[in-house]
Amino acid sequence: MNRETPALPNGFRVSRRNFVRIASAASAVALVRIATEADLAFAQRVRPLTNVPPDAILINANENPLGPCVQACSAMADLGVKGGRYEYGMTTELLKTFAEMEGLKPEYVRAYPGSSEPLHYTVLAFTSPEKSLVVGDPSYEAPMQAAAFSKAKIHKVPLTATYAHDVKAMIAADPNAGVLYICNPNNPTGTTTTREEIEYALANKPKGSILMVDEAYIHFSDAKPVLDLVAADKEIVVLRTFSKIYGMAGLRCGFVIARPDLLAKLDPYGWNSMPVTAVVAAKTSLKSRDLVPERKKINADIRNDVFSWLTANKYSFVPSESNCFMVDVKRPGKQFIQAMEAKKVYIGRIWPAWPTHVRITVGTKPEMEAFKKAFKESMEAPVVASLVPEIADPWPEERPYPSLS
Repeated sequence: MNRETPALPNGFRVSRRNFVRIASAASAVALVRIATEADLAFAQRVRPLTNVPPDAILINANENPLGPCVQACSAMADLGVKGGRYEYGMTTELLKTFAEMEGLKPEYVRAYPGSSEPLHYTVLAFTSPEKSLVVGDPSYEAPMQAAAFSKAKIHKVPLTATYAHDVKAMIAADPNAGVLYICNPNNPTGTTTTREEIEYALANKPKGSILMVDEAYIHFSDAKPVLDLVAADKEIVVLRTFSKIYGMAGLRCGFVIARPDLLAKLDPYGWNSMPVTAVVAAKTSLKSRDLVPERKKINADIRNDVFSWLTANKYSFVPSESNCFMVDVKRPGKQFIQAMEAKKVYIGRIWPAWPTHVRITVGTKPEMEAFKKAFKESMEAPVVASLVPEIADPWPEERPYPSLS
């Protein structure tokens, strides 16, 4: 049989240094676990997943209960006959479609099954024991999981009084930082950081570092996107996903957008062919002009109704522009999660910086009505000790994660 030579990216030459870099990266990929929102959402469950009742309310993982749009579902059904092929050309067409819509060159966009892989690979590529990771606190935990493997020091910077990222404090955290991570809107607070603050961070970040802006939830808010900063060849990496407003969390499709030379830093970590159903659903969703504004309004109307109810009942919460928010339950958050699960309402996890706050995902109107009832009953019940032992932290920062198959 003839041996096939693997194709390398254009302009990539294998030198001794590159070989060592590729080998090290391959070892990292073999060991690192890609932490997704699904992993993190279920890691703090107080009961096994197999015990979740079929009629449970699931508002714990920032999923979109609307699912893929009708047009995307139809396109996936029609594509079934091509499920036996890799269909690389379809991914190329998806990238071209997105790039044209956003005023980008196609070579500035790369597709992955969700945005979790490029998030982790960016942290692995740009941090090290000498180059730290700087994040807001509380914020999405996945970058810290990757930094734990690269043995990078992690600097957690508290959010401002308005729950934005404190960009000046983040810049000052470490002159040798490798990555500054801003989730905008932020997960878990659903709050935004202004475009001006992001530009300030980009202009004043430590020399040699990159700014990673996670725009997973951007479509739910009025926050200004920053893809034009990529087009302007700035030292910025932007993440996008179809998991949130497009309702494709189970289908897995996302983008990393950056200058080609920055994307090249991710090459040693590899990438796989995309699921054809995810690709066609993503492309179809992008072409549906009314999809984003319609879903943005649906989410905002339900979210604001819940906020009005929380305010009327004098419950403390963080005003959000996203599909999730934080509410202060005035007791250990894990106890409250357990109390809600007993009522078959599954809410989000806690963050160590805010131990009495729990994250709530905005569900459908009926789901949020069920949430209101269970929440009020749980808040009015006496605080009791947990009857179920709290599980140990499944994501300790020093842990080398097993590989995902």
